[in-house]
Amino acid sequence: MYTKHFGFKKLPFENVPDPIFFFDQGEHARVRVRITDSLKAGRGLMIVTGPIGSGKTTLSQMIKSDFSNDIKLIWMAVPPENSTDLFLFLTQELGLNPSTPEKVFLIRDIKDALLKINSGGGKCLLIIDESHLMTEDVLNGIRLLNNLEEGSNKLIQILLLGQEELMEKINKPEMEPFRQRIATLENMGKMNGDRIRMYVSHRIHVAGGQPSIFSETGWEALCVAFGPGSTPRVINSLCDRSLNAAFEREKPTADVDDVYEAAQGIGLQKEIFFYKISLKQRERSGTVPPPVKSASLEEPEASGNRHIHSISRKTDKVDTYENRQPETSQPPRRGSEVSPPVSETAKKSLKKPMLLVLLSVATLILSVFFYCRRAGSFDPLSCLLELIF
Repeated sequence: MYTKHFGFKKLPFENVPDPIFFFDQGEHARVRVRITDSLKAGRGLMIVTGPIGSGKTTLSQMIKSDFSNDIKLIWMAVPPENSTDLFLFLTQELGLNPSTPEKVFLIRDIKDALLKINSGGGKCLLIIDESHLMTEDVLNGIRLLNNLEEGSNKLIQILLLGQEELMEKINKPEMEPFRQRIATLENMGKMNGDRIRMYVSHRIHVAGGQPSIFSETGWEALCVAFGPGSTPRVINSLCDRSLNAAFEREKPTADVDDVYEAAQGIGLQKEIFFYKISLKQRERSGTVPPPVKSASLEEPEASGNRHIHSISRKTDKVDTYENRQPETSQPPRRGSEVSPPVSETAKKSLKKPMLLVLLSVATLILSVFFYCRRAGSFDPLSCLLELIF
């Protein structure tokens, strides 16, 4: 892998809920503070929603590490199929051996166990991930657990983590009793361009690397790829692929070409493609050249200049051909002159040049096709860009 190549102590963009990589800034920090305050205040039912890969599970891992010594924590990776299974799971986690699967007796046994925990100064926290998969029966079971109280104190605190579909279920008219019991409701959205750069820099720093492993065009390509925003999981995937592409080319930094190659594998290449075209146009016109931050980037830039010179030579040939055209064409007529009718002989004489033009166009199209096929490229725009430049 590219760990040693870029000087990392560990891989920075693994899609696992590792608390040390938690991005404690912006919306993530806000949600963490709200949930932490709710837990300290003894609130019962808390819900955090967000799109796939927005960091909900990583948040729960932070909560576990923050309160592992003060709370009896019960973790469910996926919700059960029905409320009875929910209660049976809790009895096992609380060390109980119920004599019957009847709900009324299960809830009684659970309450007795929770009273013992609270009498000793402890608390119990139930975290259920993927809560958007819950049935209405399980949600009603959660409501019954939230009703377990001793005076003004909740005997169990419940944190539900799920995608936005969870709110669609909760907002149904028949779920009004459940909604009234929600103490804290938070949503984790997508990151914008500025926040993405801060997030990526944060993970690079935690892993022991330097932000300079992405060149300026690499950073721009990352932000361009996600448009209005994205989630940590997708950002991690693109960054990991980009660094791996640069590593395979033995480059000291990941630039726009590496990010573009990585984006093709996950369907994010469209915006980066147009960004690459704009860079080529600016390089050809000599305006706003890509900045060079270190000496390690001088060699790629020099090779890029040779590339530009070759294009200029091609352009010169085209200009020379165009300059020769007026020698074989008729001299321009004055606007006031009326064009004489074209004779049949003149029409016949035009057929051969037109046929040659059509054959030339067909030959060009076939050449591009065979070049793309030989190069193994299945993206016509990318192939044409590579052929031209």
